[in-house]
Amino acid sequence: MATAPIPDCFADAPPIAGEVARGVTRLFCRRDLFAMCEVPLPNGRRADLMAIDGKGLLTIVEIKVAKADLLGDGKWRDYLDYCDHFFWAVPAALAHHTEAVEFLPDEAGLIVADRYDAAVIREAALKPLAPARRKAELLRFARRAARRLSTQIDPGLGDWD
Repeated sequence: MATAPIPDCFADAPPIAGEVARGVTRLFCRRDLFAMCEVPLPNGRRADLMAIDGKGLLTIVEIKVAKADLLGDGKWRDYLDYCDHFFWAVPAALAHHTEAVEFLPDEAGLIVADRYDAAVIREAALKPLAPARRKAELLRFARRAARRLSTQIDPGLGDWD
């Protein structure tokens, strides 16, 4: 059986990052969430995955595949103002590191994933966005998704970010 290609947005990352993203995407699809990868945020950060559910709730997933990257990342808190739910997504070997207090285990969810599937180990707390922020982020998400789809029709439209 052939392995699915790594999404373009993970082309510069270690192959396992694309595999984790694929597993999370499969899990989200079963949960009626649909995600985009590498989503720029208004504060200059870039979410690894951002997903939307049927109620318009936004979820951000930060993918970490190396212990040093996970333990050394201080920017992830900047994502919390742009989502209703926040998850870490890691391979099984890194899951225990996200229990430390600095990873906000009472707020941040945990997904363990590989190229085939994923499982929620810890649900993310709901931290509802303010109505004005929600509207802005939903419009940004929808327009980015439409722009990315438009480049499938005409690749000459340019970069999708």
